[in-house]
Amino acid sequence: MSDVPDLMFLMSWATHALAQEHATALSGLGISTRAYCVLERGLTGELTQTQLGELCGIDKTTMVVTLDELERAGLAERRMSETDRRARIVKVTPQGERMVAEAGEIVTRLQAEILSTVPSHDRKVFLDVLGHLINGRLSTIVQAERPVRRRAAKAA
Repeated sequence: MSDVPDLMFLMSWATHALAQEHATALSGLGISTRAYCVLERGLTGELTQTQLGELCGIDKTTMVVTLDELERAGLAERRMSETDRRARIVKVTPQGERMVAEAGEIVTRLQAEILSTVPSHDRKVFLDVLGHLINGRLSTIVQAERPVRRRAAKAA
């Protein structure tokens, strides 16, 4: 057994636990973490569905479903791009802007709570290291030629 920590396990566990905390914290507003990401990143400008999906790590099908939900709730709307008639621009509505502000307060509070468990002198280093990973070696997701699939269980 190796003395080196299992990076995959540590990051996986932290990601799963953080995602659950975010989902629980935002559920009181009736918004998902995914929807919050789309709205929050959508505030930055005239982005297409595809661009927002890439910024949030959401595939095309899930992005369409998410935008359908946001439109039904009156939080966002899609309109034709003036420069590319095949593209849809996502516009966050004033109601969506208020939702982002409210959800943002919750997320900020949650992140502060979580980071408070890390000694203060290590917080900046911790966040810098994560930033180096996602902006460097882990900046793109490697696509396997053939998806890994589990073998079907043999019938007894």
